[in-house]
Amino acid sequence: MSKAVKPESLCLCPPGEMESSEQLCIFGTGDLGRSLGQRLLQTGFKVVYGSRRADSCGPLPYGAQVRSHMDAARGVRLVFVCVHRENYSFLESLASQLSGKVLVDVSNNRKKDLYPEANAEFLQRMLPGCHVIKCFNTLSAWSLQNGPSDASRQVYLCGNSADAKQAVAAVATKLGFVVVDRGSLSAAGELEAFPLQLFPEWRLPLRIAFGLIAFFFFYLLTRDVIFAYVERGTDISFRIMVSLANKVFPIVSLIMLALCYLPGVLAAFLQLYRGTKYRRFPDWLDRWMLCRKQLGLVALALAFLHVFYTLVIPIRYYVRYRIGQSLITQVKENQTVTFDTTSAWRSDSYLAMGILGFALFVLLGISSLPSVSNALSWREFNFIQSKLGHLTLFLCTLHAYLYGWDRFLKPATYKWNTPPGYLLSLVVPTVVLVLQLLILLPCLDRTLARIRQGWERLQADEQKTLLA
Repeated sequence: MSKAVKPESLCLCPPGEMESSEQLCIFGTGDLGRSLGQRLLQTGFKVVYGSRRADSCGPLPYGAQVRSHMDAARGVRLVFVCVHRENYSFLESLASQLSGKVLVDVSNNRKKDLYPEANAEFLQRMLPGCHVIKCFNTLSAWSLQNGPSDASRQVYLCGNSADAKQAVAAVATKLGFVVVDRGSLSAAGELEAFPLQLFPEWRLPLRIAFGLIAFFFFYLLTRDVIFAYVERGTDISFRIMVSLANKVFPIVSLIMLALCYLPGVLAAFLQLYRGTKYRRFPDWLDRWMLCRKQLGLVALALAFLHVFYTLVIPIRYYVRYRIGQSLITQVKENQTVTFDTTSAWRSDSYLAMGILGFALFVLLGISSLPSVSNALSWREFNFIQSKLGHLTLFLCTLHAYLYGWDRFLKPATYKWNTPPGYLLSLVVPTVVLVLQLLILLPCLDRTLARIRQGWERLQADEQKTLLA
């Protein structure tokens, strides 16, 4: 132990290092406290930890000091409180020492509505002489230690003191984060609820996906498996695992891909009808448009499942058995199957459209990643997501049409007078493509472009009336 350090403190860095940088205090030596301290040290701050066991608190980042809570808080103006609410009691004894300082509360609770008030508000009431700021609680220890990534670049901040918020925002900015001010400390409850949310933006897309999967599973189960058992007495229940799944996944994937572009088309027609872009869309359309990315990613995941299921078809026992039986029958009966050029064209075209559509689908998914989209200009991103997106929808829809070919003309296709699943999957994509073609008409395209540039039909009509 260095002679320059008091007995109740432990120095983890050479004396005199980083003398010119500001010193910050961290209460708590857990995962979050250690990660925050390491990031602060890498950025150029001096860090001192406050711990109840200064001599046995575990490994800390190189370059940090660890002292008792009282000694650590002495001489600093900003203190990070990285302890759980249940352990706030020791702060009451430091009320005089912490008076006038900025306390950054980074705590979260295990579940919602665990306490009647937010942790930061409770801390402010416990220490009225301090300036409590809620910040950094939406970040994980990993993102703090490794620096901000595109997915976790924003940090939220709230507090009652403008000067205190400015001081904390300066630290967060130096760490590489973008600060979003959420107002007074009364917003702390909202900030503390953020980390407890479980995929809030994915709930609607996942509900739609599971709903469609359940519907088409039971629909195709009835048409294929139950129909064969009732009408022919044939048990083909083994086809549920691969064949039936390989019908359900592409159907739902195509419908959800179409649902990504349907709200944009509806919004365009709504703007054309209203003659302005300054009126809000209905709430249901707003929610729909905000979850388009998630809809597309779920559709891409289902498309991947379709590809995997298709690749295993040649190694299935049922397929190998059917091929072997067919060959034996042809040999026994001395039959020769003539080559059908039309079927070959249809098969190759169907596969080619599927491959091209899937490749563009993967490109859409890659470009939606934050690390990729942030590197693109708005025009490039719009070209990929809009122009190539509609091309992807067209190719995937054409893939389904070629799969069906002329089956819809055969009465045997309509088992129990129900249409096949692929026909149902074509309804929404076809509607979207037809509506998009209508928007591309020059008369509608020019009007929509003017509206999105700020032109209003009502204002133009008023001007005409004044001129008249």
